[in-house]
Amino acid sequence: MAERSTAAVDVADSGGEEPLTAKAGKATADGAGTKQKAGKGTEAAVTDDKGAAAETNPLELHSGHKLARRYRLEECVTRLDGFSSWRAVDEKLRRAVGVHVVPADHPRARSVLAAARSAALLGDPRFVQVLDAVEENDLVYVVHEWLPDATELTAVLAAGPLEPHDAYQLVSQVSQAMAAAHREGLAHLRLNPGSVLRTESGQYRIRGLAVMAALRGISVDHPQRTDTEAIGALLYAALTQRWPYETDAYGLSGLPKGVGLIAPDQVRAGVHRGLSELAMRALVNDGATASRQDQPCTTPEELAKAVAAMPRIRPPEPAFAPSQAYQRTTYQQGVYGQQPNRGGTAHPARPAAPVPPPPPLQSRTGKALKWTVSALLIAALGLGSWQLADTLLKEENKSSPGGSTSEKDDGKAQKPTGKPLSIEGATEFSPLDRPFAPDQVNGAVDGDAATAWVTKLFYDYPKFGNLPNRKQGSGIVVDLGSAKSVSSLDIDFYSTGQKVEVLAADPSSSEPTSLSAFSKHLTDLKSVGKKLSTVLDKPVRTRYVLVHITELPASTPDRYRGGISEIKVKG
Repeated sequence: MAERSTAAVDVADSGGEEPLTAKAGKATADGAGTKQKAGKGTEAAVTDDKGAAAETNPLELHSGHKLARRYRLEECVTRLDGFSSWRAVDEKLRRAVGVHVVPADHPRARSVLAAARSAALLGDPRFVQVLDAVEENDLVYVVHEWLPDATELTAVLAAGPLEPHDAYQLVSQVSQAMAAAHREGLAHLRLNPGSVLRTESGQYRIRGLAVMAALRGISVDHPQRTDTEAIGALLYAALTQRWPYETDAYGLSGLPKGVGLIAPDQVRAGVHRGLSELAMRALVNDGATASRQDQPCTTPEELAKAVAAMPRIRPPEPAFAPSQAYQRTTYQQGVYGQQPNRGGTAHPARPAAPVPPPPPLQSRTGKALKWTVSALLIAALGLGSWQLADTLLKEENKSSPGGSTSEKDDGKAQKPTGKPLSIEGATEFSPLDRPFAPDQVNGAVDGDAATAWVTKLFYDYPKFGNLPNRKQGSGIVVDLGSAKSVSSLDIDFYSTGQKVEVLAADPSSSEPTSLSAFSKHLTDLKSVGKKLSTVLDKPVRTRYVLVHITELPASTPDRYRGGISEIKVKG
């Protein structure tokens, strides 16, 4: 699994009220009741239909126990229904990981192992990655990422509802990620504020894909509808800071009893109207909202398309605190050191006598000195003027007759950057293997630098792990719709230090996919920062432009990842 990330997030899966469709399926597999104890990261055992506790013996594991002579258990964060979840250390790669441990004779061990291996094959960076899934010594254990820089959505919402732009990013990223998972036949079924994480860069990650449902024995007849409803509940909570059911869950207050499911903009003032209607279309509400007769969204794919059809919500303008006005300091000369009078108050300040200027040089020696200094100044001014005129004449003789050129510091003549060219489409460049994240490509051409296309995480080598199926690198191909003259480029990158070149295909090319098809070099191959802006010496006519990444920067020691935030082409 050379393309998998190496961190993980808290594996404790918080309890709480589940969507109605998930409940219906859970009653047949997981039991009718799930009761949460008061305490941190612990839950009561799930009971079966007869009310008896599940017949599974607790695992005899402790801090310091080592699995596969590699994973050292550090802290138990969940112990429930025969399985346990731990924060651990991978001693071989010296990194933190999360581990789920299940006895091999547990009735759900086979399904947990199968779910973990299926989730590992997805390899989508929007999900917390499964790193290992092994059966050994009468134990089944699943190793996954640990993300120390990410925050649970539960903690984010505890501080208040999200801004419209943040809520828009949440529903957009989560719906697109779940749509990609369902296309591969994978469902979550436990999607809630405890399983969605926000990183410091503003990206959302989903943990527990397929595995959490397998651990809890959850199965439903309509998994896509269940996950869609769960995304609607997440959006509802993000807009209102309320859970869209009557019971309190995940640190959020539920809706008042007896009022039913009401739209978010009726719960809290100032809620974005379009997002409010989108949440209602995703939740169980028997159809359309009261204000618009739109069809309900029953799959993550339909919800992602509905989000894409909305007008884009821009981030709020940054608020700058006005600087304090300059305060002129004043003082009275002569006050310091004065003694108070008998009444205890200081004597009023007396203005100091002005210092008389030094007497002028009236003697014969002084007059001679003044004339000497004046003569030296005049001579210096004359010499400087002569040298300046001589330099200007030489430069004029060097320049070609009939015109002049205004140049930049680098010696190249300034050129107009042209007008922006519309981008008709974009695809991920992956000539030797399947794409990393084709659903994220639009984030690099949508005009919003906050969204990005991001590669997977590679180990040990910046050239995509030195894997043979990635030896030609990756990147994004933008389609201008027809052959056009390209004069300049503005590209924002996900991180600094990537090695990048920009190539163009022949104007007659049609949907080029191989590296050899991009024969024209618009820029040299070089390491770039967060932004690459270039003006071409001569416009190049092409339809397809490739932003080609050949080496990735280090995100952590020995681990490499890159990406593209925004591409703008001008002609």
